[in-house]
Order: sequence, then structure tokens, then C-alpha cells
Amino acid sequence: MSHGFARHTAALLVATALVAPGMAMARPHHTKPLPSHHEAELEARLARLEQEVTTLRGALKTANAVPAGAPDALAAAMPQAVSPAVSGAIAAASQDASAARAEAASATHAAQAAEARATAAETRVDALAAATPKLGFHTGKSDVVISGYVKLLASSARYSGGDVATNTFGRDFYLPGAIPVFNPASPAAAVRDTDFTAKQTRFMLDANTKIGTHTLRAYAEFDFQAAPGTPLAVGQGTQRTTNAYDLAMRRAFIQFDRWQFGQDFTNFENTAVFPESTDYVGGVDGLIFVRQPMIRYALPLQKDVKLFLAVENPETASATAGTASLVENGADHAPDATARLEYAGTFGFLDLATLWRQLRVDNAKAGVARIADSRLGWGISGSGKIFLNADHASDLRFQATYGEGIGRYMGLNFSPDAVMQTSGTLAAVRNLGLFGAAHLGIAPQWRVNLIGSYQKVTYDKGLEPTAAGIGAYNREAWSAAGNLFYSPVANLDLGVEYRHGNRDLVNGLTGHVDRFDFAAKYSF
Repeated sequence: MSHGFARHTAALLVATALVAPGMAMARPHHTKPLPSHHEAELEARLARLEQEVTTLRGALKTANAVPAGAPDALAAAMPQAVSPAVSGAIAAASQDASAARAEAASATHAAQAAEARATAAETRVDALAAATPKLGFHTGKSDVVISGYVKLLASSARYSGGDVATNTFGRDFYLPGAIPVFNPASPAAAVRDTDFTAKQTRFMLDANTKIGTHTLRAYAEFDFQAAPGTPLAVGQGTQRTTNAYDLAMRRAFIQFDRWQFGQDFTNFENTAVFPESTDYVGGVDGLIFVRQPMIRYALPLQKDVKLFLAVENPETASATAGTASLVENGADHAPDATARLEYAGTFGFLDLATLWRQLRVDNAKAGVARIADSRLGWGISGSGKIFLNADHASDLRFQATYGEGIGRYMGLNFSPDAVMQTSGTLAAVRNLGLFGAAHLGIAPQWRVNLIGSYQKVTYDKGLEPTAAGIGAYNREAWSAAGNLFYSPVANLDLGVEYRHGNRDLVNGLTGHVDRFDFAAKYSF
């Protein structure tokens, strides 16, 4: 009810109070003479006024029960007998009520718009904070940032072909070459292993120095997973007591403008296609994965196109016919040469990479017949990431690779680069790798990842697929995984993942693993 309507009502009631006593005083209590014409007229006016007051009170009670969205209900509730003055007061009150409700609606709309602007501002602030370099400390002429994460991984794996030795990489993460195999005609007893580890905890040191128009950067990265799993001493690095593990270097390089010197992921790959996973790599079967020393140069060609050229550490990982054990020869003469062309835009990026290398084996040992040979190795790979929405919350990632003599670059050295035959010559080994992943943001704090990976190895036709030849060599591996990640607060990730992996040998032996992971990671 508006204040205007209340004022009119109060005025009417005051008028009633003033007239009624005067009329009462004009009448003696002890006699009741016939009213004069003037008195009769006053009594009639008083009766009408009292009737209007009664009507007005009833209308006021009715109006109090009228919903806010029906401003005309008040006028409709008034009888036609109400005087023009009262009707005008009611009409004015109705207009006041309508105006008040319009002001309230306008205020509500303004509040909603302000809330929307505040939410948008918070989103922009969060995006700006994510894009802003982390603050560190200043020393000399350099800005230094220390970052990294602490991660717990709890896993339970069921191996169809038997057990995997404890304190080995095959227990810490999915490693297709370490899956135990068995003869399908004589199934082996399956084994389940459960492990908790914090070895994947990682630290990064990033130093940047501005010298005139030049940019100088030094970067070093360490974790506990890359160190050898064998305990250094009794009681150290074992699960029985301390679970102490060595800190190992992952990456360490210097950047000077377009040049990079040091150890990094090979230029033959782009780690931006790696999936979000509880695992150390995730889908390693068909992925290129190597870290090694190199010299790299970045050459911008156009606004969105850049060419990366590198010479990298050579190392031929060969095997000898009759045994699947890999040998690091250290007899290479020429560095591995890589080139990667990248086209990046708002859609994501596309990469085309190539690898050329010399494979060389030379035992050069005293007292034995010298065995030495070399051959050309090559590879080509296409990869990319395509965003599915404007905020980059969802994307598709893929990589396809094919080549000869690239065994150590694929699937964590799932196959040899070449096979040394009894004749002293190196036989060719070819690899095909396929990888794909969908990263789907289903809510601001939730995302799902679907991962598939495949690798196939083809050996020279001159090699015998028998126990005396390459029977125990890896022939094929594939895996499929799905996970769910939740970030209750910024910098904290909780994830669960299931993975099925399969391994086949040339001689027909096979094995698979079903692995369940839980991971908790705090990034800083």
C-alpha cells in the first residue's frame, strides 16, 4: 500500500472525527425534538460519510490481500458508491503502488546486471592471474621463480601374465614393455599389486635476465621418478622403512633469444599433446617420449608459423638376434637431426616433424671379432591440439608417427632401433605409433579425459621369428584409459583413472594389465 493512499485515508478519518462530535453536541440528551430541514440534511451527509468510511475500511482490508503484481485490483474492489474524492484517492494510491513496483523491478534488474558484471570481472581476474608469470625473487640482474608440484599416486594393478618386480618402473607407472606375458594356450595365474608413491613430485627453477634487447633464460627441472629404482643402501629407498628416493634431473637448458642449449624433450615431439592423466606419461604406447641434450634454434616464418631446428644427442639402442635385451652402444658419430614446423592459432596448433639419424654399432673390443655396421634411421610425425570451445576448456589431441630406426623414441624404447644379425649387419626395425585423447571440461571444476594409444613394430623379413632370432621381441602394444579430475580449489587436482593395456610378442606370447589409479596433486 502506498504512502499517498495512507494519507488520504487518514484525512478522511480525521474529518469523520471532527464532524461526529459536533453533531452529537447539537442534540440534547433529555429530549428528542423533530429535526429541522438543516439538521436533517446534516444527518444525511453524516450517514453518507460514515457509510463511505465503512466502505473504505473494507476496501483497505481487501487491498492488503491483493498480490503485488495486480495494481488494478484495488480500484476493482471499491464499490461504485464511493465518492469522487475517495475514488481519486484510490486511483492516486494505485498509481503510487504501480510506480513503486516499477522502481523495485528496475532496481532488481540493475542488481542482476551488477552481479553479472561482477562475475565477468572475477573471471577476467582469474584468467589474468593464470596468464601472469609467477612471482619469485630477484638476485643480481635475474628474476628467479621456483615452482613445481607435490603428487601422491595410489595404484592397484592386475597383471594377467604374472608379477612385476617391486621398486621398478613397471610398478610405478604404465610401461607397456614391462607387462608380463604368457602363452594363451596355458594361461598363467593373474597377480594384483598395490603401491603408493610420491616419486612423481617435481621441482622447477626458472631464471630470466633482461640484457638490453636480449632475453637470457636458464631452466632446470627435477623429480624423484626418473632416478634408478634400485636402493643405494640397505634401509634407504625401500618400501620397508624410509621410502627415500634420489632427486634426478629431467630438463636443464639455457635460452638466448632464439637459441636453446641443454637437455629438453626432443624437438621431434610436442609435449602439449600429452594427455591429462594420473599416470607418469599417459598413453605412452603410441607417443614419442625422449629427453636428451640438444642445440635448438627457433625461426619465425610467418605470424603463426615457426620452424624449430635441432641437433640432438645420438644413441643407438640395438639388440642382438637371439636376445631382446637392449644395448646402449655409444659408438655414434653424427648427432640426430630434427626439424619441426608448427602452425599455431586460436584454433590450437598443428605440428609436422621429421627425424634423421645414423644408427651405428661397433664393439671394437680387444680379443674378439670386431662387429661394426651403420645404417640410416628416419621418422615423420604429425600432431596437434584442436580446441572445442572458446574458453579452451575442451580439446582433442592427437599424434601419428612412422619411421625406421626410431625405436628408442617410441613407447619408452618399446623396440630396438635395429637388430644386429650374426652376419654383423644391422637389420631394419620399423615403428608405427598412433595416439588420440579427448579432454572434456564438463563443469568449471570437473573434466574428463579419454585416451587411446597404439604401437606396432615390424622387423626385417630376413630375421627369423624364433627363439634364436626375434621371438622374444615386442611386436605390438595398445592401451585405453579414462579418467575424471576434480579441482575443489585452485592448484589442487584430485583424479581417478582406469587403464587397460596389452602387450604382444613376435612368438605369440601375450599379456595385459588392468590398472586403477588415484592421484592428488598440489601445484605451486
